[in-house]
Amino acid sequence: MDKDVYASFARELEDLDAKGLKRRLVLVEKRKGPWIRIGKRWYLNLASNDYLGLAQKGLDLEADDSLGLGAGASRLLAGNHRWYKELEDTLEDLYNRPALVFGSGYLANTGVVSALVGKQDAVFADKLVHASLIDGIRLSRATLYRFPHHDLDSLAWLLKKKRALHRRALIITESLFSMDGDIPDLPTLIALKEEYKALLLLDEAHAVGVFGPKGLGIAEELGLKAKVDLLVGTFGKALGSYGAFVITNKILQEYLLHRARSFIFSTALPTIVVARSLWGLKRAVMAQKERTHLRHLATKLRKHLRTIGLKVPSKGLASQSPIVPVIVGSNQAALKLARDLYQKGFFAPAIRPPTVPPHTARIRLSLTSDMDWDNLAPVIEIFKGQLKYSSP
Repeated sequence: MDKDVYASFARELEDLDAKGLKRRLVLVEKRKGPWIRIGKRWYLNLASNDYLGLAQKGLDLEADDSLGLGAGASRLLAGNHRWYKELEDTLEDLYNRPALVFGSGYLANTGVVSALVGKQDAVFADKLVHASLIDGIRLSRATLYRFPHHDLDSLAWLLKKKRALHRRALIITESLFSMDGDIPDLPTLIALKEEYKALLLLDEAHAVGVFGPKGLGIAEELGLKAKVDLLVGTFGKALGSYGAFVITNKILQEYLLHRARSFIFSTALPTIVVARSLWGLKRAVMAQKERTHLRHLATKLRKHLRTIGLKVPSKGLASQSPIVPVIVGSNQAALKLARDLYQKGFFAPAIRPPTVPPHTARIRLSLTSDMDWDNLAPVIEIFKGQLKYSSP
């Protein structure tokens, strides 16, 4: 094929490189607890969402081999094996509401949003919600109203002005924002959705396993899980597996089974993966000690970062979040800081647009329960003297 066909793609890649936005895949050779080996050197892994350290445990798990490995079909055909039933039954017992398991968090968010709302409807979304939620909104063709991050006064104003123009309304936010480590005012969100007869979707992906007496998320922590219309969780982070789930009522569960295209048209997950998710869920429920340690570690790290002049989320539950962002601003500055950390044995890649808004490139320190303070203390020394960097 004529090389000119590819010329525009090559120019875009060159432009990304010039802006400090070009990515590369890093090959991880081995994992051991909170450490990863890249090449011949071991690094403390500060880029993982394996908050409870479960991803490397239970590797001798065996599923029923009478079902084989691959599911062979979508769940609505012949792919709905018994491990799905056991997993969804367990979720229902924990949340006291029906559950539906999806192939991934991305599939859950795009499928749920695009199924529930359409051209006649409106979505009111926090400006910093995950890309999968934004893509679900685009697929739905609903009217989108975005409110500034955590600005519920703006949300209330939008609902007052716009809600009556639409058939259905869906409010979307995250319970623990993946790049900022902060938490919304959930009681106020619930009050607003009730006042304006809207549905509330709460993406709990990063909170499941970390918050709540049983690790069920922020809504459980606050005693509000029955008040949220749709809770989305994932098995791929603190639960150490793969896949996602939606907790809702019986009507919406059945509606999603008929209308969520990412559920209908996806091959079911392999038996071993679903069995593994069940294993991780049960372990997470019992991981009170690990949760306590992780939240203590996060609080201590924030305290030390503030001591050297850095600003990090430190109010309420956000002070215990295992996601600790250090916002640098420019892409090049974030890349330099990531290289400094890497040279000293810490793997914390620079987070840049489009993952985060322009001019908010950062180092995202992600903690896990199998770390201890001796692992993290040297990070404070690396950040000392970097007071030109600021974070929210």
